[in-house]
Amino acid sequence: MEFFWRILNLWRKELLVILKDPANRIVLVVPVLLQSVLFGYAVTFDLNDAPYALLDLSNGEASRELASRLDGSGIFHRVATLTRVEEIQTVIDEQKALLVVHIPSDFQTRLAQNDPAPIQVILDGRNSNTAGSAAAGVANIVIDFNRSRGQAAPPLSVVSRAWYNPNLETRWPLIPALIATLSMMQTLMLTALSVAREREQGTFDQLLVTPYTPLEIMLGKAIPPTLIGLAQASLVLLMALFWFRIPMAGSLLDLYGGLAVFTVACVGLGMSISAISLNMQQAMLYTFVLIMPLTLLSGLATPVRNMPEFLQVVTYANPLRFGIDLIQRIYLEGASLASVSLNLVPMLVVAAVTLPLASWLFRHRLA
Repeated sequence: MEFFWRILNLWRKELLVILKDPANRIVLVVPVLLQSVLFGYAVTFDLNDAPYALLDLSNGEASRELASRLDGSGIFHRVATLTRVEEIQTVIDEQKALLVVHIPSDFQTRLAQNDPAPIQVILDGRNSNTAGSAAAGVANIVIDFNRSRGQAAPPLSVVSRAWYNPNLETRWPLIPALIATLSMMQTLMLTALSVAREREQGTFDQLLVTPYTPLEIMLGKAIPPTLIGLAQASLVLLMALFWFRIPMAGSLLDLYGGLAVFTVACVGLGMSISAISLNMQQAMLYTFVLIMPLTLLSGLATPVRNMPEFLQVVTYANPLRFGIDLIQRIYLEGASLASVSLNLVPMLVVAAVTLPLASWLFRHRLA
């Protein structure tokens, strides 16, 4: 019986240690609420918004009826009406549309002659789940179109072709996205623990008597995690190229240029965490709390466009969102760094805010 009382006392002591600290109480409550909201809104595989472009070379009654069914579906909304086949690549490359519906010029004639009348659906395969859902949605609309024309009309067929991921393999967009995701996790953890470890081991006080300035200390702490983050990204890149055999269409120089900016933004976040953490436990907790929302709001699992508008605005402060998009476009599409330069702007803003903030926090700690 005495053994159980001792165990009970240990339980009570541990609970008091955890709950007595206001910071621990916040960590125990706020992340649960935040992650519940994020999982409920952000993580969904339902296709609620599929922008498409229409190239109608037939311009007949049947093609207009099919287009009206797409427009009235509640899922597909037209963002562009094309006039030439050459415009298709621009719309897909610039990600203005998830798919292009190409209706050939002989569409109306074939239907009138009871001949097969195929249409072409060109999908952006950089997100295979979304592309597959969109193709299925178009197929359902085509089935309803065939039924509405009765048994006399031949069934309308859909010929689909996915760009940048011909077989719609999930690992093609996923593995390049992991180049940024895994690098961010390791970089955040290493950077967040750097100063916290010094404080916990008692060596942080030695920095007070050195001639180094807070900015020099911050840079000395930031550069090694940056190099390690790039090294980890290189390992994932090698796995993608030689293990999973995913062909790379872009330039390594452009890829590493974008990765360098992305890693600096992650280091800024990690340094800010490290500067406010009093020990390693706090640094690890803050890091884990931050990693989950960053991953959920990155577009890794579900498209950002399917999230509520207020969450889409929040993602502009998430460097992982733009890092994933940049790497996928360079790796799969073969885009140049200049063509994806808009992805660099939010990451540079995050770095410009977090690095000076970390420097100020170091100066505050050292004062």
